[in-house]
Amino acid sequence: MKWVNHVLIAGSVTAVYDVRLVPPTIIGATAPDWMEWVLKFVGRPVKHRTVTHYLSVWALAWLAGIFLLPDNGLGTVLTAFCWGGVTHILTDAMTVSGVPLSPYSDRRFHLFGGRFRTGEPVEYGISACVVFVCIGLMNLMPSGSWAPFFYDWAGYYESGVIDGYEWRVNRFRIF
Repeated sequence: MKWVNHVLIAGSVTAVYDVRLVPPTIIGATAPDWMEWVLKFVGRPVKHRTVTHYLSVWALAWLAGIFLLPDNGLGTVLTAFCWGGVTHILTDAMTVSGVPLSPYSDRRFHLFGGRFRTGEPVEYGISACVVFVCIGLMNLMPSGSWAPFFYDWAGYYESGVIDGYEWRVNRFRIF
């Protein structure tokens, strides 16, 4: 998948859980690809979708983050980073090329049969569906929850925070 779709999928899924974790998740969602560049820069080039794309490694790192790291700032950020890597691997697994399952296997993992190639329109459709489902889920959240990009314009007007003009201008905006 293209980076924009990795970012959209990982960011929107994470935003449903906690908006503050979106930045480390996005960095993690692009990590398997930029790690290849880092390895090339330090003189250890690797092929695309090999060493940095092991599903088992990213999944174990994410699970270790959940169960072993403390639930404080750094532990939560590292777990979100690993979650971004997991989403990257799972979305790459939907393509024809798939992803390697583990360093000990030459088999490749395909999610939903690996039906499309990177950059095809179906990739953008999948991303759009995930984003819209996540927006819908965020709108189902209680009104007291904090969501910085989804404003409750009617609620602000009713409570007197904004005036009628500002409500009319912004009432159909969702971002």
